[in-house]
Amino acid sequence: MRNPIVRRRAWLAALAACAVACLGTAAPAQDRRQNAPGEFDFYVLALSWSPSYCEQASERGNAGRSQQIQCGGRPFSFVVHGLWPQYERGFPEYCQRPSPRLDRRIMNSMLDLMPAPGLIYNEWDKHGTCAGTPARDYFENIRRARAAVRIPPDFIDAKEPRTVTPAEVEEAFIKVNPGLSESAIAVICDRTRLTEVRICMSKDLQFRACAEVDRRACRRDRLEVPPVRGG
Repeated sequence: MRNPIVRRRAWLAALAACAVACLGTAAPAQDRRQNAPGEFDFYVLALSWSPSYCEQASERGNAGRSQQIQCGGRPFSFVVHGLWPQYERGFPEYCQRPSPRLDRRIMNSMLDLMPAPGLIYNEWDKHGTCAGTPARDYFENIRRARAAVRIPPDFIDAKEPRTVTPAEVEEAFIKVNPGLSESAIAVICDRTRLTEVRICMSKDLQFRACAEVDRRACRRDRLEVPPVRGG
């Protein structure tokens, strides 16, 4: 009969080997480029449903300057959250530390699409520095990407609250954007509300599939769509 101590050591060694193998299988591979500016595969254009953002801010009692600008009198519907460089698996972030200082004039020029100065500065630091372009070119690409996406009519002047399915939101965008497919768009939600639509685009800002982004889409059956505020 084998010594109990020897058997226990063999069992622990086998358990450790299994743990290493299992972790290696489950954990996503680190992209070899590791946050090198300009080295990425595609973009995600993230469009935030502003009324949901404002409801969330109100519930948290958050009345900062950015919330006052976005949630004041102007009737914002979808606003740009960001244009995010992506790998096929994972994404780079904060690719230059410290990040190059963003010219205030560039920030001011983007307030019509991204109505919060803090958001614009943060997007440059976290995502823009990974694009591998000067700040002016990065934000011009945001403007070009946004111009390439048509917003469905039902979401432009949404005066009344309503309830939709994630599939209905996708279908509405696909209907008015030739070339956009289900594999290139993801609807994002919180516990009850539509919060964001994410559209995958190539480096030259053409619609393209993105399996990992699509896997992170909202799985709820129904979503509340708060009405556009102000106006």
